[in-house]
Amino acid sequence: MSRKTTPPPPAAESIVDIDVSAEMQGSFLEYAYSVIYSRALPDARDGLKPVQRRILYQMDQMGLRPDRGHVKSARVVGEVMGRLHPHGDGAIYDAMVRMAQSFALRLPMVDGHGNFGSPDDGPAASRYTEARLTAAALAMTADLGEDVVDLVPNYDNQLTQPAVLPSAIPNLLVNGASGIAVGMATNMPPHNLVEVVAAARHLVAHPDATLEELMRFVPGPDLPDGGKIVGLDGVREAYATGRGSYRTRATARIENVTPRKKGVVVTELPYMIGPERVMEKISELAKSGKLQGVSNIVNLTDRHHGLRLVIEIKNAFNPEAVLEQLYKLTPMEESFGINNVALVDGQPRTLGLRELLEVYVGHRLTVVRRRTAHRLARATERAHLVEGLLIAIADIDEVIAVIRSSDDAEAARVRLMAVFDLDEPQAEYILALRLRRLTKFSRIDLEQERDELARTIQELQEILDSDARLREVVSDELAEVARQHGTPRRTVLLEHAGAAATSGNGTVQGKGSAAAVPLEVPDDPCWVLLSGTGLVARTADGDAPSRSGPRASHDALAQAVPATARGQVALVTSAGRLVRLEVLDVPGLPPTSTAPGLSGGVPVTELVPLERGEEAVGLARLDDDAAPLVLATAHGVVKRVTADRPANKESWDVIALREGDAVVGCGHAADGDNLVLVASDAQLLRIDASTVRAQGRSGQGVAGIRLSGGARVIHLGVIAAQDVSASVVVTVAGSSDALPGTVAGSAKVTPLDRYPGKGRATGGVRAHRLLRGEDCLQLAWVGTQPPRAVGSGGQSVELPPVDERRDGSGQALPTPVAAIG
Repeated sequence: MSRKTTPPPPAAESIVDIDVSAEMQGSFLEYAYSVIYSRALPDARDGLKPVQRRILYQMDQMGLRPDRGHVKSARVVGEVMGRLHPHGDGAIYDAMVRMAQSFALRLPMVDGHGNFGSPDDGPAASRYTEARLTAAALAMTADLGEDVVDLVPNYDNQLTQPAVLPSAIPNLLVNGASGIAVGMATNMPPHNLVEVVAAARHLVAHPDATLEELMRFVPGPDLPDGGKIVGLDGVREAYATGRGSYRTRATARIENVTPRKKGVVVTELPYMIGPERVMEKISELAKSGKLQGVSNIVNLTDRHHGLRLVIEIKNAFNPEAVLEQLYKLTPMEESFGINNVALVDGQPRTLGLRELLEVYVGHRLTVVRRRTAHRLARATERAHLVEGLLIAIADIDEVIAVIRSSDDAEAARVRLMAVFDLDEPQAEYILALRLRRLTKFSRIDLEQERDELARTIQELQEILDSDARLREVVSDELAEVARQHGTPRRTVLLEHAGAAATSGNGTVQGKGSAAAVPLEVPDDPCWVLLSGTGLVARTADGDAPSRSGPRASHDALAQAVPATARGQVALVTSAGRLVRLEVLDVPGLPPTSTAPGLSGGVPVTELVPLERGEEAVGLARLDDDAAPLVLATAHGVVKRVTADRPANKESWDVIALREGDAVVGCGHAADGDNLVLVASDAQLLRIDASTVRAQGRSGQGVAGIRLSGGARVIHLGVIAAQDVSASVVVTVAGSSDALPGTVAGSAKVTPLDRYPGKGRATGGVRAHRLLRGEDCLQLAWVGTQPPRAVGSGGQSVELPPVDERRDGSGQALPTPVAAIG
């Protein structure tokens, strides 16, 4: 017979009514507290967020010290996640990467091997990179085994972890911090370790020190990549209140990036700004027309020379003005907002410089005090055991007899305590003693150890008993940290954007602002100069180069033509060509220079392409007000050229040269000017320019000087009628068999008015009597006084005094002459 069962009644429903707003408020507060305390904000004592602290602690426990090999980053991430920080491997690896980036931290804590990223790019995956601790990180975790900080349970209560690291380095100020919590954020810049330690030591010695006193040691942030901080008022405000802002500016200088172009060379960028970001912004602004004057950007950064970003400037623009636009419009100048929010006793607080140092100094005093107490307890315990052992060794035979006659270890311990008046730890230690410790030398060692322990105990007790002694120990340890890990300041501090002079520690003294510079180069008058050794340059203003004022230390001025900064001149070549030359392409000289020295001009060949065998002869004006151009060839032909020049050609011929002939000189000559031709056989012809009729570009010219067999024209001088009395003729004689520049020869300087004017196509008069061993003139020059001769390296060569004799012989030169001007 089957029994029918009755199912149990259904369970009663349990519905709890709650206030949604109260529940949301409570849940949000719990979440906010978790984010603030456990994730986003650093502790003011060690400057670390929980994940950073756990990474350093676990790496220390794994033995990843600087003297050992790197291990895979994935292994470190796995150990940290499995033991201490169960919040995902991505967050752990990102935190570890930042502690390894030298551009993010002033003093990196992780020594990374592999691609740990850049300001523009992220790092490689954790399976590809390796890591270990740096020496600075060891200072953060030092003395952890000596009860210096509290240990708290990990997330599953199976392990313990430090609530804060001992932090022998003031990490929060040195490396800064950034993080976004709920309703608050922190953003702290890095500082220089040496400066922060100096301020901390001053606060240790003078607990009542004012903010102004501490700022003498810490004048401002010190960023990992250097750069400049412009304006310190915001820094002072942040040091006083915990909030402020300042501007960081790239370090840039203006250089000649090519012979005809200037550029802005950037060697340091603002904090956490990469070159790719700057290049992208410049390209964007240039395309939209908001930034003018930039022609190209080249990133020459490499691991050997560091950052080098070259921004080429168009010739029509002032590099200084373009640089100011770059600062204004691009990330080359950025604002950094300081918000010193950190946890103090578990509560978020906004701290000024003095408060930050106070919290850190208080932490170090606590750490050293607890470490000293721990070491004192260990030393006292050891001294107690050593005293018992010395008692046992003094009566070792009786000790052995007591132990042998005892039934077991417990009985032996009790009898030892009774017979020798020992306590339990001493008796236990004697029972564990090995027989090899019973030698005579062991007793001597124990007595030495007892004396050393007594001194150690006394020193440790003094530290605990004296606050001044404790502070001295903390100060000495900070000084040692600065000595081991400190580096010079990298960031320059500027009171004002226009300040220039800096003191030894990088703090700017001046406050003057730079004058406004026009963006485009104005079309101001200037002079284009050609030196005797083939260098070309232009002056910074329209004043003519001085004849009697200070001269360049090298080279000689061969020719100067007036122009405007945005105009054109022409280069006359030995092939009878004129080649256009933009004046803006010619490098400018400082206003104090009067001639293009070796450090001011550039070779003509860098600006104008010449054919094989073609040489630069001189400069010509292209403006309509210029007098006709006059040319002289080696075969004695003279030609004045009409102002007929093509408008759409970069170069054109101005004379039809015969076979084997070449242009040797040029100038601008109006009717009434004097043309002076000097031949290699020492003949000189002075004629009036009006005797040479102007011809078109295709003309061959007319006969100038009649040459003897084998002679050739070596110089053409153009002298205005009013300058004849102030002009001289310089001739340098030598041997045609000697290699150029190897024999000094002889020189003569004679007033030009000693040479009478002659008719065109005549042989002229003798200008130099050749001595024995001389058969030709090597060089000649006609111009206004005083003349200047230079050697092949641009060094000055002294010329003889003026000789009134028209056909006299020359005086020996000390060294060979390469050019005269």
